Amino acid sequence: MTTMRPRVLVTSNDVPSSGIDLLQTKCDVTIIQTKQCMREEVLQALPGHDAVLISNHHNVNSEFLDIAGPSLKVVTTMSAGYDHLDVPEIKRRGIKVGNTPVVLSGAVAEIAVLLTLAAARRTHEGRLKLEQGQVERHLQWLLGQDLEGSTVGIVGLGNIGQAIVKRLKGFEVGRFLYTGHSHKKAGDELGAHFVGLDDLLEQSDFVIAAVPLTNETKGLFNDYTFGKMKKTAVFVNVGRGKVVDTNALVKALRNNTIFAAGLDVTDPEPLPPDHELLKLPNAVIIPHLGSATVKTRSNMSITAAQNILNGLEGKPLVYEL
Repeated sequence: MTTMRPRVLVTSNDVPSSGIDLLQTKCDVTIIQTKQCMREEVLQALPGHDAVLISNHHNVNSEFLDIAGPSLKVVTTMSAGYDHLDVPEIKRRGIKVGNTPVVLSGAVAEIAVLLTLAAARRTHEGRLKLEQGQVERHLQWLLGQDLEGSTVGIVGLGNIGQAIVKRLKGFEVGRFLYTGHSHKKAGDELGAHFVGLDDLLEQSDFVIAAVPLTNETKGLFNDYTFGKMKKTAVFVNVGRGKVVDTNALVKALRNNTIFAAGLDVTDPEPLPPDHELLKLPNAVIIPHLGSATVKTRSNMSITAAQNILNGLEGKPLVYEL
């Protein structure tokens, strides 16, 4: 007598094959054959599956879970952020839920360093000047800010925040500050000092946001917080777009309340081509490329697959929420 293999739904044909191959060793895998499928396609395919690998931030809420039905045992998202998952509701139904942090920390930290340097050294503005034929040759033209000897404040010293500090140490930063819910042993090991948010904003030359989106962090960066920063401060966001009040950031950049910003994430996302942020020379903006490397996406795929296999076998997930 043959036992039925578990059925796993993968919400995109864009998921790297490394994870799919791993799943197929023990499961029957259904892959929705589009890169960016609509929610309706996912809901239509859902019933009867034992697990779902979410690749495109589909909202897993009561409607999703009702349609999936009682067979669903594991949900995993191929991302570190999980604001698109109703984790309490998923758990209330006895379904295991996981994500893929840590494996993407290095890649996101590299993007944070890229944006920090690009914004500090006015690379976008310089490129615009080149395109407009406005290059000048004198000593005070297009001067930026130094990382060396500066104070860098990390808002959210989680895996990504820690990885950012490790990478910035090579730039001979003068001092690292961090803020969050509590003092962290990892902060001590990195030589970073725990302070309140206001102190961090007032003292930092660079403010780097690496926090997830929660009720507490939504709109954390607003008129008040930008007003607390130095006029020479560079703000970088690699967390989630909605932790920033976009209108407040546009104002702060336009009025030179702060020096510059580097953004991998925005609200809305993606920004429409005519958005005010894209018209500002002191904003360096890229379209959410944080974890977008070949190796990182492959590792995320493997981790998501292993979450599912572990959950189906009654073991703890690799990264369980």
